[in-house]
Amino acid sequence: MPDPLPHGGVRSGDRFLSSVFRKIAIFTVAVLVIIIAYRFFFPASPVREIRLAGENIICFGDSLTSGFGASSGMDYLSQLSKRIGRPVINAGRSGDTTVSALARLDRDVLSRAPRIVLITLGGNDLMRGMDRSQAFSNLKTIVTSIQNQGALVVIGGIEAPIWSRGFEKGYREVSIETGAVLIPDILKGIMGNPKLMHDAIHPNDSGYTVMAQYFHEAMKPYL
Repeated sequence: MPDPLPHGGVRSGDRFLSSVFRKIAIFTVAVLVIIIAYRFFFPASPVREIRLAGENIICFGDSLTSGFGASSGMDYLSQLSKRIGRPVINAGRSGDTTVSALARLDRDVLSRAPRIVLITLGGNDLMRGMDRSQAFSNLKTIVTSIQNQGALVVIGGIEAPIWSRGFEKGYREVSIETGAVLIPDILKGIMGNPKLMHDAIHPNDSGYTVMAQYFHEAMKPYL
């Protein structure tokens, strides 16, 4: 039999368990505080209610939309079209900034009876050192112009913490201000993964498969 504990004594094992439970409780409270604070400072943007008026699904943007780095039929639009069983219009152009995209918005999107428009823009603005506030002012104009046509907008954002210059915050702000659907990082899990990248910037076929999945999940409730 174990020796009896002195009067009022506590086993060392009991002290250890008490310390473990206390640390778990503190950690749990800390996690809850972080979650609550995140939701307070970065609330989910309410999606703008729009009576969808157009007919076409249009993908508008830069080289991520045009499909640079993909083999034939493996860009994200082609893969998305197969997923939803509907045609998708490719209005992507490699090298586009928000400035050049805004200049062709009427011709390539607004005149084509848009119903749902998926956007990838901002990456070239970031890489070329363009002014952040101007870039997202342009993007907001693009989004609201499309919404005024009675179309839903889904924005594929970009997060690059080391060199983003606050661009990831700009996407959130535009989404909150316009009620557009936001995918915060359309290259999440793709960028930096050599199995999913064609080069340092563009996905390969497998990477575009992931992009198609992200856009599909975002737009599925509105199809």
